[in-house]
Amino acid sequence: MPVAVIDGQPLHYVDQGTGPVVLLGSSYLWDRDMWAPQIQALSQQYRVIVPELWGHGKSGPLPAQTRSLDDLARQALALLDQLDIAQINLVGLSVGGMWGARLALLAPERINSVVLMDTYLGAEPEATRQYYFSLFKMIEDAGAIPEPLLDVVAPIFFRPGIDRESALYLDYRKALQGFSKERLLQSIVPLGRLIFSRENILTQLPRLDCDTTLVMCGEQDKPRPPAESQEMAELIGCSLTLIPDAGHISSRENPDFVNEALLTFLANTA
Repeated sequence: MPVAVIDGQPLHYVDQGTGPVVLLGSSYLWDRDMWAPQIQALSQQYRVIVPELWGHGKSGPLPAQTRSLDDLARQALALLDQLDIAQINLVGLSVGGMWGARLALLAPERINSVVLMDTYLGAEPEATRQYYFSLFKMIEDAGAIPEPLLDVVAPIFFRPGIDRESALYLDYRKALQGFSKERLLQSIVPLGRLIFSRENILTQLPRLDCDTTLVMCGEQDKPRPPAESQEMAELIGCSLTLIPDAGHISSRENPDFVNEALLTFLANTA
């Protein structure tokens, strides 16, 4: 995987295929594997770029000056500048959509189209924020994601009925187990606190181009329920696509549906 040095740290990214550029923004606690089906499908017609979040995959630790989602957007823009990429089609899932929308608002001239998946541009509801912060404290104190917590954290990302013996679930649970103490304390926990204490930017969403924006959400997404996506789609004035048989990481739970929806949207906008 290629690497770019941004804010003094190595940012690893996938760069596959040729054609118009599609930048895929990933979810918290997932590396490039969350986009594996999309990288394969989209790279047949597009140049697909997938930066890995700080502390995730092969990327280095969270740079000291990273204090908000605006900084993540600025860092993604710095990557595009290093790669000499003038315009992108942005597909952001979860926190990838949170910083992705900020990037689109920050540099609209660089954006050809935007897909916001399983994400929310409002502030985190206070009860949920406090719950996640309590999990971060447990992880911090243990210097690991404790065994009982693995089966609290992992299910958040999938539809309620997922087979917990499936390779998708077991592989993800194992990946969570694999985070080192150093990564958790330097990157994962501080990044989580940054994400879940984000500012509300819903009032800025009407600035996005309704004709080149799409909102998508897993029908069974628990952390980012479809009602949030409906709210955003109405503010933007764009279409909402619900993804059947999928929770939060809809890209992996129903990849065929997601791939077809993305390819159809990109064919009309890219």
